[in-house]
Amino acid sequence: MKTPFKTLILCSVLLAACGKSSHHDQPEEVSTDNPNQALYEQVMEVHDEVMPKTDEIYKLKKGLQDKIASTPNIVADKKKQLDQIIAELDSADHSMMDWMHHFNPLPDSANQETAREYLENEMEKIKKVRELINASIQKAKEEVEKK
Repeated sequence: MKTPFKTLILCSVLLAACGKSSHHDQPEEVSTDNPNQALYEQVMEVHDEVMPKTDEIYKLKKGLQDKIASTPNIVADKKKQLDQIIAELDSADHSMMDWMHHFNPLPDSANQETAREYLENEMEKIKKVRELINASIQKAKEEVEKK
C-alpha cells in the first residue's frame, strides 16, 4: 500500500513542478542588482509569444500532409510546392528548438557589458525565429485554406 501512495505523491510533485515556468531559473521580479534584467525579460517575451505557435505548426503540417495524401492525382509541381511549405514549417520549428537549446544567459555575477551583448544578440536571434515561424505559418494557412 505504501508504494502506490509514494508514487502518487511523487507524480503530484512532478506535475506541480512542470506547471511552473522557470525561464532558466531567472527571478520573476525585476532585480535592482542586474541592469540587464529588463533586456532578459524582453527576450523571454518574444520567446513566450512564439513558443505556443509550435502546436499550430504541427497542425498545419498535418493538414498539408493530409492534403497531399487525399489527392492521389496531385500534380507533381503542386506536391513539390506543398512539400516545400512543410519543409519551411519544419525549419521554423527546428529554429525555435535550436534557439532554446543554445540560450544560456550569463549569471548575474558575469561582466554586465558581456551579459548585455549576449542578450542583445539573443534578442536578434529570437526575433529572426519569430519571423520564420510567423511567415511559415502564414504561408501554410493560405495553402490549407485553398480547396
